[in-house]
Amino acid sequence: MTNGPADADSIKSGGGSRSGVELILATKPYTVDSTLKSWWCILSTSVLLIGAFTGSLLLTQLWMKLACSVLSGLLLLRFFVIYHDQQHHAILPRSKLAEWYMQIFGILAISPSSIWRSSHNHHHNHNSKIKGSHIGSFPIMTKTHFLKASRSARFIYLFTRHPLTILFGYIFVFLHGMCLKPFVTKPKQHWDCLISLLIHIAISTALVVYFGWQAWLITLFLPCLMTYAIGSYLFYAQHNFPGVSFYDKMGWTYEKAALESSSYMKTGPIMAWFSANIGYHHIHHLNARIPFYRLPEALSELPELQRPKVTSLNPLDIWRCLRLKAWDVEKQRMVTMKEMQS
Repeated sequence: MTNGPADADSIKSGGGSRSGVELILATKPYTVDSTLKSWWCILSTSVLLIGAFTGSLLLTQLWMKLACSVLSGLLLLRFFVIYHDQQHHAILPRSKLAEWYMQIFGILAISPSSIWRSSHNHHHNHNSKIKGSHIGSFPIMTKTHFLKASRSARFIYLFTRHPLTILFGYIFVFLHGMCLKPFVTKPKQHWDCLISLLIHIAISTALVVYFGWQAWLITLFLPCLMTYAIGSYLFYAQHNFPGVSFYDKMGWTYEKAALESSSYMKTGPIMAWFSANIGYHHIHHLNARIPFYRLPEALSELPELQRPKVTSLNPLDIWRCLRLKAWDVEKQRMVTMKEMQS
């Protein structure tokens, strides 16, 4: 169904001079989805996910329960990216059944459609802007702004971008950021956020009452912790990596934001499948209507997309991304805390 990200050696070299609207139009042929393939991806992932959740709950051997728990977390990640694609109308754009199905998934996955679409669409339209890019994304301060900010503002900024906040994205990014905060801020607009939160609490309570704390821990908490930690990091690293660019209003264009401020995350074929090709993020930002299973095709056939800014899930690359804290306007790059204080 999906191909793993291309190695550097397998990407065609050179060529390609289209830019701006011309380049975006060149991606249009890849926006046509296959109804059969889209439904296959949704339904097969659904069946596998239900099976993994059931195994983590009902199997008797602890190692088998834990294996199913890990598998649940990875399958939930895959389903979440597929949901993300459908919310962009990249797959099944005219299917009311798919819309209904995915809205239910969004509520169960503590990422309701109302807040996901509003915040994520803002992110796509304002990606890499120094001002205005914080909605639906990790906040960015310039070095000058950070040094002039109050102590409390610095704390909130650093806390939001802290590795532990990303690790516990289940709590901070999703339960709080995608459910509780939107409902408290705009209850009429984000009523589904309250429904999502209440259902999540109800499922957690039922697991504890009828199956015990271990069942809740293995069946719900660990998969969610895993999914939302990986998801939060992917979302962070795809726009916070060495070589990323940020712009003021005068220097910003949609194409530059996609190709210079969104990374191509190299993974192996297994992780590419579980992450539904979200690593092809520079192409996704150039045209969010391209189905996830056609992103490798676009990369292999459009030379202009074959010189991306690259990161990976290698521990060294993860460390390099996480240590970046603010945008230095003079140096035109992200800098670390040590560099800001020197």
